[in-house]
Amino acid sequence: MGPAPARRSDRAAALTRPRARVLELLQQLDSPVSAEDVARRFGQHVNTVRLHLDYLAQTGLAVRERAPGAGRGRPSWHYRANPDRPEPDPRVREYSALAGALAAHIVRTSLLPTDDAHAAGLEWGRQEARERGLRGTSGADARRTVVSILDELGFAPAANQRQTTVHLTNCPLLDVAAHYPDVICQVHRGLIAGLLEALGKDPEGADLRPFSDPGSCRLHLDASNASTRS
Repeated sequence: MGPAPARRSDRAAALTRPRARVLELLQQLDSPVSAEDVARRFGQHVNTVRLHLDYLAQTGLAVRERAPGAGRGRPSWHYRANPDRPEPDPRVREYSALAGALAAHIVRTSLLPTDDAHAAGLEWGRQEARERGLRGTSGADARRTVVSILDELGFAPAANQRQTTVHLTNCPLLDVAAHYPDVICQVHRGLIAGLLEALGKDPEGADLRPFSDPGSCRLHLDASNASTRS
């Protein structure tokens, strides 16, 4: 009964959130950019970004071309969005309208909107953990896992070597957060708490500070939180 679930094309399914963010950036820029330029914008390693760019070029979503020569050596590759394939980003913005409606509903109807928003985020984190089969692990592995999942979800994290301080340089729901910061930021706190809980860590070991730094929100993950649940 009822409609069947929507199915993505194989190409759209392969366009992961990190690749979709890179594509969206190319679509917003007026001129070609190098992998180094994109890596600086996202605070990621250039080799990681280059893999995303090469994938976009191979699938025809981006065009790769040699930069004008400037001195000795082979010119570097530059990338731009393919104007003949103005495919919209299928991942980064797909839930914005729904999230905005839910945030407005929580604000209008809840006696404790921030608590309810945190509870919704907690369930989101638990669901992400169930889908990935996450289990208790060491503190270092737990931090790496949380940062990796935040990257998949579109937060573009830039972390220090121990993954204890993480700058979230993108917000998948930034437009909604601008209108309902208390609700959306609490949802994100709950998401992180739900992931840590599934990994056997104390959620109190995470401290998310929204809009704390230029161009990012800062997440602190407690390095001393090494115990796991049995």
